[in-house]
Amino acid sequence: MTTSASASTLSPDQSSVWIKGLLSVAWADGHFDPEEQKLITDLIQDEIAPEFSLSSFEPVKDEELIAALGGDRDLAENFIRTAVMVGLANGIYSQAEDAELQRFCRALGLQIDALDALQHTLDGHHDEAMKSGDADLLKPMRQWLDGMDVKDAKVARFLCRLIPPQCPFERDVTLFGRKIVHIPPLCKLNPLYDQLVGLRFRSLTYLADECKEDITPYC
Repeated sequence: MTTSASASTLSPDQSSVWIKGLLSVAWADGHFDPEEQKLITDLIQDEIAPEFSLSSFEPVKDEELIAALGGDRDLAENFIRTAVMVGLANGIYSQAEDAELQRFCRALGLQIDALDALQHTLDGHHDEAMKSGDADLLKPMRQWLDGMDVKDAKVARFLCRLIPPQCPFERDVTLFGRKIVHIPPLCKLNPLYDQLVGLRFRSLTYLADECKEDITPYC
């Protein structure tokens, strides 16, 4: 199906910079296996540049963010929301991902208090807080992320492909025949899994209802 004329509130330059920023977060810590590297390469080739090579990818620059998203606070804040979701997609929020998000906020002149709560998940701080009884540590972040609206077809497709359609099965990681780590299901690992699922659902709904696209490839 074709995309309707009202399928995006972003210009082509804005959506390209938006997705480039999301990929900058996804690639921040460089911890990708070959399958994940292929996914990222395919996403960029589909949504940004057909000639893309992962070896030549450079993170989005501050001046690109400012030029594309700096004139609209609501738009810039929605970009940061999706960037947070990308950082959380694998269930682990890293120092490198946080550094990229903080850079984005500085470039766009945003002060987002909810990000302070998310920083407590770094280095196991969230687990310590949960043990101490502070179960609502991430409530501000949950409320802030739930305020995200998807209004661009390229961004919606990107999120539908990046966020798993269901909670991945737990698995053991083995090296030379020996188990070195056990990975629990994403829904148990990620304290903001419900927000990720909600964003994916809103993206699917937007593509189906507003863009009149066939969403079966994402289901």
